[in-house]
Amino acid sequence: MPKQPNIIFLMTDQQRFDTVGALGNPIIQTPGLNRIVREGTSFTSAYCPSPVCVASRCSFLLGQWAHETGCTSNSPMPQERVSVMEMLNEAGYQTHGIGKMHFSPQGRKMWGFETRDYSEEGPGPDDYTEFLEGNGYDHIVAPHGERSEYYYIPQPSQLPARLHHTQWVGDKTLAFLSGRDKDRPFLCWSSFIKPHPPFESPVPWSRLYRSVEMPLPFLPADYEHLHTYWNRHQNRYKYRDQGRDMNLLRTMRAAYYAAISFIDYQVGRILDYLESEDELDNTLILYTSDHGELLGDYNCYGKRSFLDAAARIPLLVRYPERFEANVECDAPTSLVDVLPTCLGAADLPLQADRSGTDLADIATGNAQREAIVGQLGQENTGLYMLLTEEYKYIYSAADRKEWLFRRLQGRLDDRSLAGNPAYGRILNTYRQRLIEWFREDGYELPLDGNKWRDFPPPAEPENPDAGQLFQDGRSVSDQFPSGYSPHIDPLKPSS
Repeated sequence: MPKQPNIIFLMTDQQRFDTVGALGNPIIQTPGLNRIVREGTSFTSAYCPSPVCVASRCSFLLGQWAHETGCTSNSPMPQERVSVMEMLNEAGYQTHGIGKMHFSPQGRKMWGFETRDYSEEGPGPDDYTEFLEGNGYDHIVAPHGERSEYYYIPQPSQLPARLHHTQWVGDKTLAFLSGRDKDRPFLCWSSFIKPHPPFESPVPWSRLYRSVEMPLPFLPADYEHLHTYWNRHQNRYKYRDQGRDMNLLRTMRAAYYAAISFIDYQVGRILDYLESEDELDNTLILYTSDHGELLGDYNCYGKRSFLDAAARIPLLVRYPERFEANVECDAPTSLVDVLPTCLGAADLPLQADRSGTDLADIATGNAQREAIVGQLGQENTGLYMLLTEEYKYIYSAADRKEWLFRRLQGRLDDRSLAGNPAYGRILNTYRQRLIEWFREDGYELPLDGNKWRDFPPPAEPENPDAGQLFQDGRSVSDQFPSGYSPHIDPLKPSS
């Protein structure tokens, strides 16, 4: 039997598809990712199954669409199902996880990992915050950046580069690789918190880009007609619905790029180490993200959208045994395809209840990928997508509205064709195709016969300050001198 390859997942959080230098971004510096592009296959029409952290990661580790997992938002994952880590571990792989996993609601669940370096976005306690305390930085209450009102305000890190979480993930990855059991193949999932906001990086990375270098946000004519309920909802609770400052937006993008370049540096370190150990070509390296970031495009922020800026992601694969070098594949792909790709590389069978397709077969044309689907939310907040090489169809239950975009290379979604009589037949075809897909899978919740079910629209408060999020981490009220106390401290228990 041929030697089973090692497997590394390098996952970021909230990274747009258009942030890789070798794939057309003339500003961002990504020599590590550029190397994977040169030496591997880039899937340039890769989309998340759900444009939000938990649901997308659930589909990633289970190889099932969001409507199959039942996890369609930042909601609990189905705890009883078998993950890709469990499948590989049962086949003899040493399995290790590093960094953010977002296994809701059981954050410390192993789910097939033999070992974990546990760290999530919060203030701890976890392995990373214990590391900070051991290095004399226990006074930092927001180690990943200040959130709440500062969520989209670019900020320098309170930590030196050597102690930043991005460096910690890189260091922990190298520590695992050097200390692993060399008699077994391994699966290592290294998961970075960044470039998820807050957009903060340590010196010198925080100074790598300047705002004057950055492009202005993409604001096509009449862009408001592309907004869904989710865009309006998250703009408000993320404090980004009270006007637009172009200098701030360019600074925001510079900070976002800096976070990605710092991650890229860790990618380069990992590639160099594998090469020094003569393991690079025997390792399936898969770099991706859970979803994108609107970053001011369409005057919107965050994810929770099937516009390309939020739903389209980088997906780069290097493994010379199965993936050709310097190839771009534009067939529609999804994170559900990662599980069957790993099983295919390890020569393990794919269970019938898994929905993805081996990326190697898609790249070589041995498997025809005609369409992918996506979902966010359910019932009156359900947002649905069907995407092919030619068109993207979106339906929002909250708005009782649909959109149709023609997919053209080098263009973001700019104007919907829904309502244009010339595209009526195509619109109807895509609508029915998505409805039939759900019906064949036994997912009837959003359906009413051959049409979308009508739900009462979700209510939004009139007060623009209603429902604002506070995510400050642990309370600091007791740290103020006598006579000083914050009027609002939502994390301090009420007396």
